[in-house]
Amino acid sequence: MKSVLVCGAGGFIGSHLVKRLKREGCWVRGVDLKHPPFCPTAADDFIQGDLRDPALCAEAFDREFSEVWQLAADMGGAGYIFTGDNDAQVMHNSAQINLNILEACRQHGAGRVFYSSSACVYPEHNQTDPDKPTTEEGTVYPAAPDSEYGWEKLFSERMYLAYGRNYGMPVRIARYHNIFGPEGAWNDGREKVPAAVCRKVAEAADGGSIEIWGDGLQTRSFLYIDECLEGSLRLMRSAWPGPVNIGSDQMVSINELARLAMRIAGKNLSLEHVPGPLGVRGRNSDNRLIARKLGWAPSQPLEAGLKKTYAWIEQQVMSGQATAHRPRATIPP
Repeated sequence: MKSVLVCGAGGFIGSHLVKRLKREGCWVRGVDLKHPPFCPTAADDFIQGDLRDPALCAEAFDREFSEVWQLAADMGGAGYIFTGDNDAQVMHNSAQINLNILEACRQHGAGRVFYSSSACVYPEHNQTDPDKPTTEEGTVYPAAPDSEYGWEKLFSERMYLAYGRNYGMPVRIARYHNIFGPEGAWNDGREKVPAAVCRKVAEAADGGSIEIWGDGLQTRSFLYIDECLEGSLRLMRSAWPGPVNIGSDQMVSINELARLAMRIAGKNLSLEHVPGPLGVRGRNSDNRLIARKLGWAPSQPLEAGLKKTYAWIEQQVMSGQATAHRPRATIPP
């Protein structure tokens, strides 16, 4: 039986990945500061602890793993990443986690190591046009990410590749583009756009309004969790290290996303545009490289995944879980 380690197994993508790996027959150990907040973990073994602590990493690596999935990071949506208030914490915490995990992989052995990078590594100046953003993998240099979160991700990409070169460690790097789905953060201040929009629509009375940061004309693409996992597994099991985009190329404005959520909910709401952190003006996943290298690219329409996500968030709202934007366990300063 294949032994797999998932770092960040209490998070949104990590908890879904554990379920997928278990369906494939793997023995899975999860590590995180917290257990998944919305469902029991499917991991065979779960170590709750701080991956910034080298001793915790040594405890997790008490055996050789065929695969190590490094998804752990200090992160969140625009309200957390783009205010500037959390920059030092984000960079320090995530860099420390990656340093520890890489060194543990080197010392204890790992078959393959997957690192989840982000579309935030791409230069801000290539994403000023909401209709024609550029995120082709080779355009990441000269480097000019729009956030310190993006700078840390880019640094860590280079660190994983350096360990791969110097120590013969097979690494795989994916640049995720706005992954969404059920059982993700939706009301704790770290939720991403699809979850925030679904929550606002679910909480609003028909005929009311919801707030949208900025003019709502900024564009993004959003990838449903199942396709994220499919692309990640294909990359991990391939002979190619990446980095590669894993995201949808169906680009929509935030206003369009909100109207789609309204249509799914059967509600007629107006949009109230208010100041707020925005990130880049436009971003979309360029999927030409993944299609060429892996013979696969995401294809599911946004509406299909948003229907499932809205249904789950609406259920949370109706069950009374949306009372106070509850903070959940996170990395301390």
